[in-house]
Amino acid sequence: GVTTVKKKCRAPVPGLSPAVTVRSTSHGPSCSVSGREWVRPSGFDTGLKTFNSLSKQKEPLILTREGVATWYSCGPTVYDHAHLGHASSYVRFDILQRILSRLFGITVIHAMVITDIDDKIIRRSWEENVSPAAVSTVYEDEFKRDMLSLKVVPPAVYLRVTENVHHIVAFIEKIIRNGHAYATKEGDVYFDIQSIGGRYGRFVGATPEFTDRKLYGSAGSSNKRDPRDFALWKPWKPREPYWESPWGRGRPGWHIECSTIASSMFGGQLDVHSGGIDLAFPHHENEIAQSEAYHQCGQWANYFLHSGHLHLKGSPEKMSKSLKNYISIKDFLRSYSANEFRMFCLLSKYRSAIDYSDSSVLEARSTLDTISTFCHDAQAYMKGQLQCSHVQEDLLWSRLAETKSTVMSTLADDFDTPRAISALMNLVYHGNCQLQPVSTVTPAGAARSPAVFGAMVTYVRDVLDVFGIDLHTKVLSSRGSLQPVVEQLTQFRSKVREFALARRDGSSTGSPSRAGLHPDRLPLLKACDALREDLAPLGVLIKDRGATSTWEIKMSVKEE
Repeated sequence: GVTTVKKKCRAPVPGLSPAVTVRSTSHGPSCSVSGREWVRPSGFDTGLKTFNSLSKQKEPLILTREGVATWYSCGPTVYDHAHLGHASSYVRFDILQRILSRLFGITVIHAMVITDIDDKIIRRSWEENVSPAAVSTVYEDEFKRDMLSLKVVPPAVYLRVTENVHHIVAFIEKIIRNGHAYATKEGDVYFDIQSIGGRYGRFVGATPEFTDRKLYGSAGSSNKRDPRDFALWKPWKPREPYWESPWGRGRPGWHIECSTIASSMFGGQLDVHSGGIDLAFPHHENEIAQSEAYHQCGQWANYFLHSGHLHLKGSPEKMSKSLKNYISIKDFLRSYSANEFRMFCLLSKYRSAIDYSDSSVLEARSTLDTISTFCHDAQAYMKGQLQCSHVQEDLLWSRLAETKSTVMSTLADDFDTPRAISALMNLVYHGNCQLQPVSTVTPAGAARSPAVFGAMVTYVRDVLDVFGIDLHTKVLSSRGSLQPVVEQLTQFRSKVREFALARRDGSSTGSPSRAGLHPDRLPLLKACDALREDLAPLGVLIKDRGATSTWEIKMSVKEE
């Protein structure tokens, strides 16, 4: 077949390559296939590859509509505080969506369900003697605030289960009509696994927590036709909320909500479905069975992306509420920043399990500090405040071009953020190697290379901005008024220091060597040093660079 290449007219981020979209015409519609084998969809090849849990290998990311990705994700069950295990999954997928939209020019239409009715919510409401709606409202609002505090871009729409029960009832009715579900005399409705033959079991064993209990479920109703059959509708029990249905009063089963809501949003074809690896089986497995039974197609979602678990370092078990081994997002943000958590996530592949410890977050902090210091020093050089030896400008331009190419290719290869960050840090290293201060004052008119450092700083900031890390936050909030104060203070200190360093022979090399200085001015020099040391614990870092000084405000966690 013939393929056509369509280049987009602009790069979404300055200095980064534009996306290339290739029309793939090798296969028919996904809903015409059958069986458990993944079939490459027809549509538009983005040029990216991603690990697809359906095929268990990297596949070209092909979208149904050019430049648009439909994306559904399982949201929270809102009965308790969100913790870092949840945060790692949501932040990692937020980073992937940012890469798609801001680097590759793809519009991501993201829908997320809020599970606001569930056994855990009902139990919590009994414990607190309030309605299930009161419990879910409190924790839904808290979840959304937590996501904003972590700089997670909200989905195009949040959809609550309780507002879609009528759609769920209709969805179940059609599955029954299609011959893939049955009602019992007790008022249960079960999905009929045997009706889909050998198609069930794509994700069996996807997670180490897989057990026979997960495969066959709890004992449930003795009227199940097969132990693997799972509930689409549960009959009402005293003290529980209920909705009317053709099978009597009751409420939806867990899995049916996602199939219904994703289908109501995107129809019978979904590009990407994401979630934590713990949801692969049975939840995502059952979603596939329901959706393909409803739409009568062979491949409802073309790509399933799963994020790895977050573990407390030294613990083999994932962080979870049920195990009581979690750290809440609020507690984390009392000690660290959203930028630091994002960098922590970026330093590992999104599919990998990730070990959480103070040392691993401090590694992320150190990485950000290295980048921030480079950007500050480069700006000082551009302003003429930092005197350096000869800069190998051509080398830096070459390194910048290599970094751009490497970042794009690594992110197009299953969103490999660790390699992208490594390339960025390598660029920073080469920049720092050229920013070697000298104590002598550079003669006026001497060759300088500010433009290449401007390009490097702009590029580094742009890439971090794609990832959701904003180095500009340092000048926001109260710092907007603090910066000019520090600038004036540093200028005054520099003049005093210059006066103190003047030598008796009239020369001024900027060297703090005591030989040849005016003895009566030494107390001024000591006072300048003391001021520098006193300001450091307050977050104001002054660096003396020969005859001049530069300054930087280090961001505290609460002010980010």
